[in-house]
Amino acid sequence: MRDNDPVTSATRQPQPPAAAARPRLIATDLDGTLLRDDKSVSPRTVAALAAAEEAGIEVFFVTGRPARWMDVVSAHVHGHGLAICGNGAAVVDLHGGPGAHRFVKVRELPRGNALETVRLLREAAPGTVYAVEQTYGFNQEPEYPKLHLEVPDVLLSAEELLGPDGPAPEQPVLKILAYHPDMDPDAFLTLARLAVGDRANVTRSSPSALLEISGPEVSKASTLALCCAERGISHEEVVAFGDMPNDVEMLTWAGQSYAMGNAHPDVVAAASGRTVANNDDGVAVVIERMLARLA
Repeated sequence: MRDNDPVTSATRQPQPPAAAARPRLIATDLDGTLLRDDKSVSPRTVAALAAAEEAGIEVFFVTGRPARWMDVVSAHVHGHGLAICGNGAAVVDLHGGPGAHRFVKVRELPRGNALETVRLLREAAPGTVYAVEQTYGFNQEPEYPKLHLEVPDVLLSAEELLGPDGPAPEQPVLKILAYHPDMDPDAFLTLARLAVGDRANVTRSSPSALLEISGPEVSKASTLALCCAERGISHEEVVAFGDMPNDVEMLTWAGQSYAMGNAHPDVVAAASGRTVANNDDGVAVVIERMLARLA
């Protein structure tokens, strides 16, 4: 049979040990993981998430997306659950449905760290261009390419955007986006991490040389850990799903974790199991089997 046959691939994956803790929370990435390539949520996935919640298992969406891009999930998954957005920079309550999302927690990138990060990365990788995500705004440099779903609010240099006279200085900076037109994506990530050090957390989720830069110690994993601690949920009780380098820490932290069939090699190495690709409803495949074992 073909390697990408959904049934064959799923049954080849290692099963969690019999002594594994009963799951209390599902943490899933969106793009390349829960969402199909056309950005839809399949009926099978909607049903699997609803069944998990009915069984008393909380669902968190954990994504690099900003809060304003969460309608694609809340509109099709009944507006339930919390979302960890911006790779851990914000926790958003989706219960109000599209257009009514509420910030629960913000973990900002201090502007001093942001400016120093821009300076160091400009020196290490000439030609890098930037965009800046704030809680309610998106701004970019004039040379930054059209990579996203929206028109920027302001076009200025990163130094001006992050300075005291920049747009909306009262709004926290959640994330810097750094794009290089020529570098290999993984090489750019390695170079940036060496250049920036502990001033910020650098990761990536795009197939292009686009880096996502958050506050020091801010990641999907660290914010998920905070949210779980508030609920008395241990990491052994978390099942996580992902496909790109920004998911690695989360998959390593969770008691059970699954790399998608389409995942980056670093993600496959970090996860404790593997499922089929996002277009084959790999998250739903695991949830259905998990719930059958719990029945």
